[in-house]
Amino acid sequence: MTDRHPASDAVRDAAQIIAAARRSLAPLPPLPQALAPQGVDDGYRIQSEVHRLLAPGLGPLVGYKIGCTSDVMQEYLAIPHPCAGGIPARAVHQGGVVLDAAGFVRVGVECEIAVRLGQDLVPAGAPFTGDSVADSIECYLPAIEIVDDRYVHWETLGAPTLIADDFFAAGVVLGRPVPRSAVPDLLQVQGRTLINGREAGRGSGADVLGHPHHALAWLANHLARQGTALRAGEIVMTGSLVKTVWLQAGDAATMEFSGLGSVQVAFA
Repeated sequence: MTDRHPASDAVRDAAQIIAAARRSLAPLPPLPQALAPQGVDDGYRIQSEVHRLLAPGLGPLVGYKIGCTSDVMQEYLAIPHPCAGGIPARAVHQGGVVLDAAGFVRVGVECEIAVRLGQDLVPAGAPFTGDSVADSIECYLPAIEIVDDRYVHWETLGAPTLIADDFFAAGVVLGRPVPRSAVPDLLQVQGRTLINGREAGRGSGADVLGHPHHALAWLANHLARQGTALRAGEIVMTGSLVKTVWLQAGDAATMEFSGLGSVQVAFA
């Protein structure tokens, strides 16, 4: 995400604290009062600066994640609205990857339907709807969002600070793409989270703002308000069907989706 407005000193200082914590895997405490974002718009301004600071190590953004798109996640995080974060190039992994658990503070996984765009969604098309974004989708992918509880106490930070730090985002694991024309109605897609072979939760495409396309439309409208846009080739994680599961070294996770296939990740 790019911000057309130059960053203020407070935004830069807040972003530097967040970026330093990310690099060092040091749990992030509440920001100093003078730097803490006072609303979600402030949070996104800081997030944009965090992306700039982390780009030398993580690469440019290649997509976005959307958090809090299902009732189960809104209730879990006590945040009643969706939140967006960026996906940098080096945080994208292919199914079957084994990752080092020591590279996270407290790693977790979420069960998600991802989309890859075949067409741009430019601000001139806003306001977008679930119907109007559908033709922009090239394919769907079974996906795992890797999240990291990299906070001293995330419950005390509030949505604006979590947004500033990409809302727990720590990577994505993508399965094989399925062309949009070959996918059954997403409302009927059932997703299951399996941890070490045992089911830990399940949900459906209908749990994601009523339809994953609604989540994509929300993101396209959000970016339009920021003066930017979703572009062809970008990946969008539409939000978890299942409550986050926190893991440790030695654990393996599989997400299974009816009609979409499955995807796996393990932590050593």
